[in-house]
Amino acid sequence: MLVIIGYVVIVGAIMGGFIGGGGHPAVLFQPFEYIIIIGAALGAFVCGNSLPVIKAALAQGTGTLKAAKCNKAFYLELLLSFYALSSKIRKEGLLSLEDIIDGPEIETIFTPAITKDHHLLDFIRDNLRLLVTGIEAPALEELMDQAIETHHEEGHMPIKAVKGLADGMPAFGIVAAVLGVVHTMESVSLPPAELGKLIAAALVGTFLGILLAYGFISPVANVMEERLEAYGNVYKCAQKGLLCCAKAISPTMTAEYMRAMIPSNLRPSFAELDEQLKNAKNKPAEG
Repeated sequence: MLVIIGYVVIVGAIMGGFIGGGGHPAVLFQPFEYIIIIGAALGAFVCGNSLPVIKAALAQGTGTLKAAKCNKAFYLELLLSFYALSSKIRKEGLLSLEDIIDGPEIETIFTPAITKDHHLLDFIRDNLRLLVTGIEAPALEELMDQAIETHHEEGHMPIKAVKGLADGMPAFGIVAAVLGVVHTMESVSLPPAELGKLIAAALVGTFLGILLAYGFISPVANVMEERLEAYGNVYKCAQKGLLCCAKAISPTMTAEYMRAMIPSNLRPSFAELDEQLKNAKNKPAEG
């Protein structure tokens, strides 16, 4: 939502200032300049990236128009899920997970928000399998560190691609402007008024390239990077929960260890978590 608001402010400020200064908006409509800039930029984007990266960039880029997934409610569900997991392990032992890790029964432990996140759920499942096999906590932590690092590196690839696209837009704007100047120079026999229109059209190319780069594409790349960092912290929080399970730490302390890793602006308060944990304890009795 903030991205859309930002776009509206950018367009409003630029067009408002241009029109207020006596400019005519129609002169900015130069479709062939747009074709040169956007077409060349998209071509370079396709040439310079693999298909999975392109798909990820499109998905993450359009995803910035929606609300972020990693909010307080999501973290609270993660804490409650690991509280339930730790409680089951404490009561029934690690081997009790063997038959439910790969089945739909996992949904009885993890909340819908977690089970819908297939990447996060796969991360949890893979490491629960290792727990069941009897892996020691230090070895498990090392493996999870490697998995999180790999996930982080993969997540940066589409961001790098979008940043490269933003960096190239001003250059493609210059290409369009130079071609416009070439067209103007071959038309020097035209009246000054006509030449002025050609020069204005050429300058629109430079304007558009810079505007798209710094007003539209670069901010999206920044939001993508910010969300990747936020999502990476979810994995670290899940890692802490899994390590607590490996060390047989109590369910309440498992939730507290995880809560301490949540950013302050998203962290549920002690009272909020305590209330949710009490509700979770009372659910079986109510049923």
